[in-house]
Amino acid sequence: MKVKYFTTIAIATILGLATANVSYANFKAATNSNSTTVSFKIAESNPCAGKANPCAGKANPCAGKNSTTTVHPKYYTENGMALDGQDVVAYFTQSKLVMGVSQFKHNWGGTTWMFASAANRDMFAKNPEKYAPEYGGYCAQAASEGYLAVTQPDAWKIVDGKLYLNYDKKVQAEWMGDIPGHIALANKNWPTILNNKELLR
Repeated sequence: MKVKYFTTIAIATILGLATANVSYANFKAATNSNSTTVSFKIAESNPCAGKANPCAGKANPCAGKNSTTTVHPKYYTENGMALDGQDVVAYFTQSKLVMGVSQFKHNWGGTTWMFASAANRDMFAKNPEKYAPEYGGYCAQAASEGYLAVTQPDAWKIVDGKLYLNYDKKVQAEWMGDIPGHIALANKNWPTILNNKELLR
């Protein structure tokens, strides 16, 4: 399914109010309807208009360097923890959702991962790429559509030894309708979508 994302924030623009967190569920419901949606660009005033450029005539310190900074973190993080705090190793070893605890944590990939046991924490520490979810734990279906969305811990599936998470069970069912096709599309979009302005919630 191809989805085109339109934002309708004309009133918010006038009031100077805008948000980068948009409901993915509402977004999908709106774009699946037959109604016509109008797209608006957010008009922002330039705070530097009429001011002298303080960097004029100075060398760019970033020139020639590759920047790895993205708008959103590489791994979906909530409240300082990777994902929603679930133990990603347990998906593989116990085939079920198990929440981690603060006693067993490991810092990797720019965030803190939680585990239910020291054994799971150590397994992750030895080979984090094996257990870390695809697309940084963001929604696999949204990634296939070119969007970035949060996920629910219970909307998970392991395919060919890799962990995939989705926004919720309903979106996961849609993703499972064509897993190979959705993975192929998401692989093309990842990690470019980390620079999307919106994180759909």
